[in-house]
Amino acid sequence: QVELVESGGDSVQAGGSLRLTCSTSAFITNTYCMGWFRQAPGKQREGVATITRDWFPSYADAVKGRFTISKPFRQNTLVLQMNNLKPEDTAMYYCAASGTADCTWFATDFNKWGQGTQVTVSS
Repeated sequence: QVELVESGGDSVQAGGSLRLTCSTSAFITNTYCMGWFRQAPGKQREGVATITRDWFPSYADAVKGRFTISKPFRQNTLVLQMNNLKPEDTAMYYCAASGTADCTWFATDFNKWGQGTQVTVSS
């Protein structure tokens, strides 16, 4: 059973915007910490943004002020709005849910993962 399904990845030029969406269930969005991670070729998976069960967001320093994570009310989705994209944002982006309400930045604390959506930013 696929519980997290991402969409919205695309190829854009630097300075552009993209909106990633992760479709899931109300149980997951209302119970667990959720987050967006990314992995570029040859690099480790890294946390981009997380949001607790109670809607408290956190961001990696590299994306602060440019990305916004949200859980639109009653839509059973997780959204990552990405503005002012840079070539270094190029990566596969993954939606994830942890087993707890509070968030960490450790990928190993997240036990549900989507299949990923590719974001490519050209200079």
